[in-house]
Amino acid sequence: MTTERLEPALGLKFRDPKLLRQALVHRSFLNEQGGPPTDSYERLEYLGDAVIELTVSTELFRRFPTLSEGELTKSRAALVCGESLARIARRLELGEFLLLGKGEEATGGRRRDSILAAAFESVVAAIYLDQDFDHASRFVLQVMEPELEEFFRQGLPPENPKSQLQEYVQALGRPAPRYRLLSTEGPDHQPVFTVEVTVEDEAVGEGRGGNLADAERSAAEDALGRLL
Repeated sequence: MTTERLEPALGLKFRDPKLLRQALVHRSFLNEQGGPPTDSYERLEYLGDAVIELTVSTELFRRFPTLSEGELTKSRAALVCGESLARIARRLELGEFLLLGKGEEATGGRRRDSILAAAFESVVAAIYLDQDFDHASRFVLQVMEPELEEFFRQGLPPENPKSQLQEYVQALGRPAPRYRLLSTEGPDHQPVFTVEVTVEDEAVGEGRGGNLADAERSAAEDALGRLL
């Protein structure tokens, strides 16, 4: 796979294209083709997450001088959640460039939110290592502009039902909720996911959605409706 077609979409020219290539290598590809796990994007994902969080934290801190620490944390969580980062990855068409194993490819890994979000984080880390933090930070703010502008228009996000559910059950001294995929239905281009949420192996809610994130939120809302 060549990254030459991706660089113009990112608006960047890499000094070391191997960094960008590694940012797109999923562990499943190495499992099938050979190579150590450290050749996948996982280490870059860790670093990119930190770069994105610092960039968004700084932007929020500057733009909202009256927000409390808790409100800033909540705002950042809404902006850098997996669903948001996956949406950005789709705009950049990162899924087209991913190196996946055949099994992961067959099960829709190229469209999976968790993989796309990780790939975006890894690309940000590759930019940081290849150039510097300022370049990586400017890139993040540029590609996140739709999400940032939407947030600046609407203000603080509503409470995430998954966070509400976790806070509620942990306040009762119970462990964090767990989410389990029950089924996937429909065509590849329009799947419907059904997810169950459990607390200590007890099913407390079920939800459906067009992606796993929406299905999990729906399951959390269902659980809150039953428990509260």
